[in-house]
Amino acid sequence: MPPSSEAPESPPAVMFLNAADPSGAAGLSADQAVCAAVGCHALPVTTSIWVCDTAEVFDIVEVDADAVVEQARAVLQDVELAAWKVGFLGNVEVVSAVAELLADYAQLPLVTYVGNLQALEESQVEEYIKAMQELVLPQTRVLCGNLTALSQFLFPEVERETPPTPDVLMQQAQTMGVQYLLVSGVLVPENHVENVLLSPRRQLLRERFEMFDAGFSGAGDTLSAAVASLLGTGAKLDQAVHEALEFLDQSLDFAYRPGMGNLVPDRFFWAQTGPEGEGDSISPVGLQ
Repeated sequence: MPPSSEAPESPPAVMFLNAADPSGAAGLSADQAVCAAVGCHALPVTTSIWVCDTAEVFDIVEVDADAVVEQARAVLQDVELAAWKVGFLGNVEVVSAVAELLADYAQLPLVTYVGNLQALEESQVEEYIKAMQELVLPQTRVLCGNLTALSQFLFPEVERETPPTPDVLMQQAQTMGVQYLLVSGVLVPENHVENVLLSPRRQLLRERFEMFDAGFSGAGDTLSAAVASLLGTGAKLDQAVHEALEFLDQSLDFAYRPGMGNLVPDRFFWAQTGPEGEGDSISPVGLQ
C-alpha cells in the first residue's frame, strides 16, 4: 500500500534535558517512555551519563556544556517545541548553559524535577543547588519533587527533625521565581500518601493514593515527564497534574523488576491485555 500523499499531523514535541540512564529505569529512559505513552514526541537531550543499575547511581560521566546546548539547538531549529522538562543537569556549567537556552523560549511551559543528588560530592551539591535556584527556578512554571528532595533542595542549609509543609515549600519556591509547586510523597495516616499542587496563594489540587510497600526507580521522572508532556498537549495545569498522578499510580501498580534492584514503573501499563487473555487493553490516562 503506497504511503499517503498527506503526512499525518505530528504529535506535540517535548524536550527533555536529563541524564542518560542505561538501566532504563529513570532519567531520559523514563522521560521518553512516558512522553510516548501519553501521545507526544520526545526530544531527549543528554546532560550527563549515569553509571548505575536499578538500585543506585555509582558515578556520573559529565557531558560538556557546549555539547548539551548544541544537541538542543540543532533540534530546536528543526522541530517546533510544545513544552520541556529539566531533570538532572550534571554540573554548574551545564546548568548555566541550559538556563541561557531556556531564556530564548520563555513562552513555553517548563517543568523542573528535583531528584536525588546523592551521587554528587557534598561540595558539588551545594554549588549545583545554588545554580539551579538562581538560574533555572526563575524560569520554572512547575517545580516537582517528593517532600524530602524538595525540602533539601529549597532549604539546603537547614536541618530539621521533620520536613516543612508543602505550603512552606511553596513560599520558599516563590521567592526563587517558581510559579507552581507539585509536592509528592506526603505521608498521611492509614498507609496513604498525598500529592499536592500549589500556587503562591492556595492549594490547587490534593490527591491521596495508597502507599506501595516497595522501592521504585524512576517514579519522580515518570510523574514530572507526564506533567510536562500533558502540558505540551495543551492541557490546563490542574488537569495535567491530575492525569499525571493517575498515570504514575497505575505505572507503579504494574511495576516490574528487571534486575536485582528496585522496581521500575511500567509506563505502558495501558497496553497490557485484560485478564485471561481477553485482549482488552487499559486506556492510557489522558487519551481516553
